[in-house]
Amino acid sequence: MSMDFSKIPITDLIPQRSSFVMVDKVLSCDMTDAITEFVVREDNIFLDNKSLAPTGIIENIAQSCAARMGCINMQQNESVKLGFIGDIRNCHIMRRPLCQEKMTTYVNIVEDIFNLTLANVTVKVEDEVIATARIKIALTDMSASDLTKSDS
Repeated sequence: MSMDFSKIPITDLIPQRSSFVMVDKVLSCDMTDAITEFVVREDNIFLDNKSLAPTGIIENIAQSCAARMGCINMQQNESVKLGFIGDIRNCHIMRRPLCQEKMTTYVNIVEDIFNLTLANVTVKVEDEVIATARIKIALTDMSASDLTKSDS
């Protein structure tokens, strides 16, 4: 059964919280692909001279991968797991998105082995490719809710 992930609050799918959230919603998701959307806003912590800094683009790429995993976790009635960037290769940023531009990020899974995920990612503004990368994410067994428990 397919879920409409675009209606699910993004913070239900990723461990990041306000001011560090770099994905607005998941447009589609399955075991091999995901598409996310993000609008660059004036209050973004990675905004630099009215455009998103490269670190913000990379964070969007990582959070798009995390959102895909969060969707899969939700479908399997599991909690959202924490992941960490293990490696980024062939990262090419052709241009930085401007404030108010909508980024659409396409995640394509190359391999999913044990707790490691390797993905090719393309970021577009409208039909223009603005960034590409290959990213490796290492998943933990720890859930996002485990973090809040350890703070108490």
